[in-house]
Amino acid sequence: MDNTHIKLIDVSKTFDANTAKQVRAVKNVSLSVNRGEIYGIIGFSGAGKSTLVRLINLLERPSSGQVLINGEDLTLLPKKELLKRRKRIGMIFQHFNLMQSRTVEGNITFPLRGQKLSKTEIANRIDSLLKLVGLEDKRDSYPSQLSGGQKQRVGIARALANDPDIILCDEATSALDPQTTGDILSLLKQLNRELNITIVLITHQMSVVKEMCDRVAVMDDGVIIEEDSLYNIFSNSKHEITRKFIDTASNIRAAIELLKTNPSLLGVKKGDIVARIDFNEKSTKEAVISQLSRKHGINISIIFGNVETVGGLPLGTLLVAFKGDEDPVKNAIEDIKSSDIHLEVLDSAGIY
Repeated sequence: MDNTHIKLIDVSKTFDANTAKQVRAVKNVSLSVNRGEIYGIIGFSGAGKSTLVRLINLLERPSSGQVLINGEDLTLLPKKELLKRRKRIGMIFQHFNLMQSRTVEGNITFPLRGQKLSKTEIANRIDSLLKLVGLEDKRDSYPSQLSGGQKQRVGIARALANDPDIILCDEATSALDPQTTGDILSLLKQLNRELNITIVLITHQMSVVKEMCDRVAVMDDGVIIEEDSLYNIFSNSKHEITRKFIDTASNIRAAIELLKTNPSLLGVKKGDIVARIDFNEKSTKEAVISQLSRKHGINISIIFGNVETVGGLPLGTLLVAFKGDEDPVKNAIEDIKSSDIHLEVLDSAGIY
């Protein structure tokens, strides 16, 4: 049985910036999202990710390509039918998009306009949604009276008003503080787990991807340059852009910057070979550094170390300084490179 919920086939979007120049925001993108999955799309500003997510519900109509939801191509539907399908796709925005003149209840009720529901049915639905997002006491409050996190909870409740099976999140936590971000992400995971809602999450924050996603696509200049499971993206990324994103979710970049500016502070001396070593699920359990040190008769100083859980599996990163004669050090490095452990010697552009 095909479990594909969302499928984009060679989708492109071109904007006419003016009569002389066109902007190709999305270029021949194909991807599939499984039912009940949390699928992340990450990229720097201008990568095309926000345009891409709006193509899924045709808030932006693609210039070419197909957008399939449950196997049905939305681009072929007449307007009336498209509006019906769109009700099954909720959307959560970065800046909440709440109507300031309406109360919390009024904002959540708004998507239900035109529905053949009785006042009692609407009231019951609002009650259940307010309870779900933890805003039972804010029913009559206006957006100006709410915190950022409360506003986003209203946005989530509004997105759920029509009982969707897909939610699109466009930078849903970018305007929030870290604590509130954690609360909103926990709520989204709860919705995914309890209601089996498929979530497509657009972000430029790798920490959000690490917390939330089953699979990840990395966008750059309108194309997907890399796509894989969350763990494989973190443990075996193929592109430099992806690795830059990954580093933002740990403290390694700060450690490297410190080494650039003041290596002696961390005991690194001229002639030492500084390297970054990334460990996968298997190698995090092995005594790699001590084994290499004994085998080759060298000292290996650990400058920075981090072990974390990504996608339920362990992942580790070390910055180390190899200290000793040139040939034994070279042999030790080659030993690591010949295994399934990733090692990168940081050259003069980095530290030495």
